Amino acid sequence: NPFTRYFHNMPKAWHRFEVWSNHFVELAAPLLLLMPYRKWRLAGGFIQILFQATLIFSGNLSFLNWLTMVPAIFCLDDAFLINNLSPSAQKLALGTPATQSYIKSITDGVISPMQSPMIRNIVSIAFFLLMVKLNLPVIQNLLSRRQIMNGSFDKLRLCGTYGAFGVVAEHRDELIIESASAVDGPWKEYQFKVKPGDIYRRPRWISPYHYRLDWQMWIASQSGRVERSPWLMRLLLKLLRQEKDVIDLIENDPWTHNITGGEDSRCGASPRFIRIEKYRYKFYNQQKNDENEISPVNGDGGKKSPYWVRERVGRYFPRQGVMTVDMLEELVNGN
Repeated sequence: NPFTRYFHNMPKAWHRFEVWSNHFVELAAPLLLLMPYRKWRLAGGFIQILFQATLIFSGNLSFLNWLTMVPAIFCLDDAFLINNLSPSAQKLALGTPATQSYIKSITDGVISPMQSPMIRNIVSIAFFLLMVKLNLPVIQNLLSRRQIMNGSFDKLRLCGTYGAFGVVAEHRDELIIESASAVDGPWKEYQFKVKPGDIYRRPRWISPYHYRLDWQMWIASQSGRVERSPWLMRLLLKLLRQEKDVIDLIENDPWTHNITGGEDSRCGASPRFIRIEKYRYKFYNQQKNDENEISPVNGDGGKKSPYWVRERVGRYFPRQGVMTVDMLEELVNGN
């Protein structure tokens, strides 16, 4: 998102703090959510909400962080919300007549949700001890050199390992789709709605919305050969056919408006050949990058700084040559 580059360019001391904070929040702080003591539970909820809010402001992880906030919000009990929300916010969040009657009972001192019954404390402590026992294999797996991702270790599957990504890459590799009306070019890039492409385009704020195609393009770049993402061949075929349902999923069709001049500006020009290149993207840093080499002169005579710097890694698909409609149809149909 627009703030990511600023977080990335923070000093190393800040990144070390991030790493240790991440380990604490994900490994130790979740135990606070299971504690039978109110203050510990409130602290655990606040820690998780603050952590997820930091992730939302520092990157685009769609709805994942928003969903993770929900269990933490449940740790903020009625007494806390009533004492810390304004009357208008209470009416919005707790606006039913039954809830209003409950609030009045709390404010009048008729009931006290801050004091848990003994039986509830016993159940909470028993549940906490059960979770500790069931999570021992999970912790052993976490410390293992060969971790099992998204697995369970008990018959009822009450506890297990979960991770959206088993491995986080150290580089930002992106797949760039290009097409041309002639084998010798010129080749035109397809720009997606949010994923990096044009190095001068700033990232958009999309959270909590999920652009599935852009996300899948990034997953494909991390998955190795195109055979592990066979849907890409069908996507290329539909782009060559300029099918509207697919074109609407990307930022624009480079063949819709020919403004560059030359042979491809003639009426009726359309893509006949297509390929996918792989590029490695890095955030542009004025102190490290030579602006004179990568910044064009704009109409005012000044220089426009890019948001990204990219380096070509190589051809992703096909390994050699180019693809046509007939070739893609054979691959898609399994002929």
